[in-house]
Amino acid sequence: MTKQIQLKICGMKFSENIQEVGLLIPDFIGFIFYKNSPRYFEAEIPKISPDIKKTGVFVNASFTEIKEKVQKHGLDFIQLHGNETREFCASIERISEVKVIKAFALGNNFDFSILEKYKDSCSYFLFDTKGQHFGGNGTAFDWNILENYALEKDYFLSGGIGIEDIEKLFEFFQKDYSKKCFAIDVNSRFETSPGLKDTLRLKEFIQQLKENHEHKL
Repeated sequence: MTKQIQLKICGMKFSENIQEVGLLIPDFIGFIFYKNSPRYFEAEIPKISPDIKKTGVFVNASFTEIKEKVQKHGLDFIQLHGNETREFCASIERISEVKVIKAFALGNNFDFSILEKYKDSCSYFLFDTKGQHFGGNGTAFDWNILENYALEKDYFLSGGIGIEDIEKLFEFFQKDYSKKCFAIDVNSRFETSPGLKDTLRLKEFIQQLKENHEHKL
């Protein structure tokens, strides 16, 4: 049995660059609605393919703020990257046709048991590197710790993934514990400056993913 890994390009900021990246038709494009981020998005989302799922990234935001952004931008997914409770995640998931991605920062001693209480409150998990900032740290965590992940919920693999990691990714896909990896999330390693993505490097990365898209579950 095989599946195709999906791709999320996060931290988009500039209209023309968003349209250029949109022509690559990634599965998800992420917009960060967190004012302390250098990739903070406060413009209008330009027209992109309806096949691309628009994802809003929030850090400890209020229900009202998130709902307003969903309505304003037509967001399909909400990524919660702060200390949100399972009850809050569930309340966001009840917004019409919106799915929640709950992010967790993984260090070498991460306690996977804390995920149990969130499993029914979101559609996906996202595993990022534990660092100084809420995402965008540009460094990877040790993917081998995902051997301790035992839940059935699919997840996004994030944290400092660049084009230099393509072979490492394919090796990861051969591991039994990668079977719940639904998507790859990329951001800072494909930038020329915060929020500005290098479309040529992204195109090359996407091409290599497509050429090697099938992996054993």
